[in-house]
Amino acid sequence: MKKVLISDTLSKEGIEILKNTPGIEVDVMTNLTPDELKGVIKDYDGLVIRSATKVTKEIIAAADNLKVVGRAGIGLDNVDAAAASKRGIVVMNTPGGNTITTGEHAIAMMLSLARKIPQATASMKGGKWEKNKFMGTEVFNKTLGVVGIGRVGAIVAGRAQGLKMRVVAYDPFISSEAAANLGITLVSLDELLKESDFITVHTPMTKETRGMINAAAFAKMKKGVFIINCARGGIVSEKDLYDALVSGKVAGAALDVFEEEPTKNADLLALDKVICTPHLGASTDEAQVNVAIAIAEQVADYLIKGEIRNAVNFPSVSAELLTVIQPYLVLAEKLGRFHVQLVQGGLEEVIIEYSGKILNYNVAPLTIALLKGLLTPILKENVNFINAPVVARERGIRVIEAKSSDVKDYTSLISLTIKTSQETSCTAGALFGLQDPRIVQLNKFTMDVVPLGHMLVIYNYDRPGVIGNIGSTLGANQINIARLHLSREEADQEALVILSTDSSVPGEVMDKLLKLPHVISVKDVEM
Repeated sequence: MKKVLISDTLSKEGIEILKNTPGIEVDVMTNLTPDELKGVIKDYDGLVIRSATKVTKEIIAAADNLKVVGRAGIGLDNVDAAAASKRGIVVMNTPGGNTITTGEHAIAMMLSLARKIPQATASMKGGKWEKNKFMGTEVFNKTLGVVGIGRVGAIVAGRAQGLKMRVVAYDPFISSEAAANLGITLVSLDELLKESDFITVHTPMTKETRGMINAAAFAKMKKGVFIINCARGGIVSEKDLYDALVSGKVAGAALDVFEEEPTKNADLLALDKVICTPHLGASTDEAQVNVAIAIAEQVADYLIKGEIRNAVNFPSVSAELLTVIQPYLVLAEKLGRFHVQLVQGGLEEVIIEYSGKILNYNVAPLTIALLKGLLTPILKENVNFINAPVVARERGIRVIEAKSSDVKDYTSLISLTIKTSQETSCTAGALFGLQDPRIVQLNKFTMDVVPLGHMLVIYNYDRPGVIGNIGSTLGANQINIARLHLSREEADQEALVILSTDSSVPGEVMDKLLKLPHVISVKDVEM
């Protein structure tokens, strides 16, 4: 039975999905203090949160059984995803559940800002009728600059086009063709700042976007520009925005997010030109139900079926795709595990090349499986499918992924080149049939090796009697040979023998094998 803790307020629809999933037991405990959460988290396989719960590295360190953290919403500022990855915990969010709501909120903020609706409302509630004080601005034919054309940015752009605005956008991660399909003109950030009458921000918070709308950016804008931020606090520098508002460079600002939440920036909020909401972008009944249902289904599917969707630290793998690529995941992991036990020196670079039918699928999970195989013999149980890329990066291992249309002799082939401080070595693996992984190449030797159990990899000079001596030595020491694979390289008069044995080979027997005539090297491999 898998146990799930819901520690923030979640719509009943989401709670019911988890409670009605066979194999899952649900506890709802909201308003836990950090110490209280730390005290109970060890008992749970899954944790479902919204924005209130802070999943810090201390919480994660105490989460002995935790396998997944699900955030009902898109923002993960309250989750230490790096710490979770190191512990092999999947971190999921629901990026599609509140995009329409957030986009609509940005449009509502823009229109309210342009027509000074909040200020006029406050004035009337104060018993005044100041018709001439609240002269507005039309958005018709104005230029809206959208910083970031992701899901929300695209929705905002579409709604603005319906208002007959000209939309320009800055996003270094979208092609001009994709932008054109949305009816958007893609421009540089400087061009956007110079041309726009309204600027709305829709990027994630990263080291590149933190403070990107700052004094230097305001200096490039039109006098009288309007700023909207419904993305993340801190993308717009509050200090620099305050100065630009006071100077008159910025005509008004609409803010739903702040550098510190709840915000303590009373000076900024006191300006008449500022309208604000307390992070309400995703706060509609429909959105909260949508994200609750989405995260409940995601967490349940992961805990019960192993299906991964919308994880920020692991590629999404549907149950259907998992069925198709599962044999390749096994092959990739075995290829990495086999190869790393044969090389000398510290790992520096790993080059993985995929070719054939496997290119019809997302190969990112295969790369992670291969990295897990590479690192497991070194780190044992401390590496898993979630933290393998993190561990590789921390160890300074460069990982290069390549794709080739050259199918060679196999329907699909995974080729692996490992560069260490001492050597460069290559292997390749393929599937025989639908689910039978094989090692088909080791450097200059071709072969057909079943990577299973206890194995010996023996390089030798191609001379008569070598195989007989190896068999006799193993037999004399009560070690039975289960499989034998032989490959020869006539040009160099060298051969490669790979044996599978029923039991592990003791060190003293390894020494005897190494002393046999014409044997160059002997290595044991555990699969």
